[in-house]
Amino acid sequence: MDRNTRTLVVLLVAIAMAGVASYGVYVAVRSIPERKVEVATAHAVVAIRPLTVGTLVTKDDVRVAPWPAAAMVPGSFTSIDQVANRGLVASVAENEPLTETKLAKAGTGAGLPPTITEGMRAVSIRVNEVVGVAGFVVPGNHVDVLVSLKQNEDTVTRVVVGDVQVLTAGTRYDQESAQKEGKPIPTTVVTLLVTPEDAEKVTLAADEGRIMLTLRNPGDHAAVISPGVHKGQLLGGTASPPPVVRVVEGRKVARAAPPPPPVSRIYTVETIRAAKRSEETVR
Repeated sequence: MDRNTRTLVVLLVAIAMAGVASYGVYVAVRSIPERKVEVATAHAVVAIRPLTVGTLVTKDDVRVAPWPAAAMVPGSFTSIDQVANRGLVASVAENEPLTETKLAKAGTGAGLPPTITEGMRAVSIRVNEVVGVAGFVVPGNHVDVLVSLKQNEDTVTRVVVGDVQVLTAGTRYDQESAQKEGKPIPTTVVTLLVTPEDAEKVTLAADEGRIMLTLRNPGDHAAVISPGVHKGQLLGGTASPPPVVRVVEGRKVARAAPPPPPVSRIYTVETIRAAKRSEETVR
């Protein structure tokens, strides 16, 4: 038997032994009894399709799905009747469980009103491309409201209300979609979420002067502490002095502040007498 024949015989024997061993392992694995692990499940009401803010949830929008009992979402529901005919105050993704925090109270309806936090108010202001930061003031953003108005003979600009949330841009109040798209929303009206006192300030500012919105970083919620800027400060001067208030027969009467004292000037006079030269200071 030559060398090539011996090599071929050894190769065939190795293949046959490998096949027998593989078959033996296969038979051994199949003989192992199947073990089923039961996972405790509960039920949760989930959305059939993506639902946006302001949607009135109906029975056709949700279904009851099995959910791991050990990982139940806090505030979730187990019955469709618990969520039917309630408005959404936050967007819900497909197959996401509906929770109490995402739904308005029963009987409050749908749309924008249920999204307004208790104790707060929604106030709308007229904007344009400049006031609305080129359309980048979208639902969910936080802005500061500035006003420029005349004050006696001066003009002053200052922040009226700071760090207020934008509820809607025009008729759109879908915050998550607006933030994901990151595109400007051309509109002429912006609705802000403010306290009743701030609503009065914004309304008066819009009526008495010109308002402007400044866009904030989403993580910046620091309070604005500024006395405002006066017209005189733009040219390197100081703010106009406050008016002097005096009391006359129980009434406060404002009068203009006294003008600042004149600034004295100093002159230098050079005197020449014959060959002598001297300098004198004259005020």
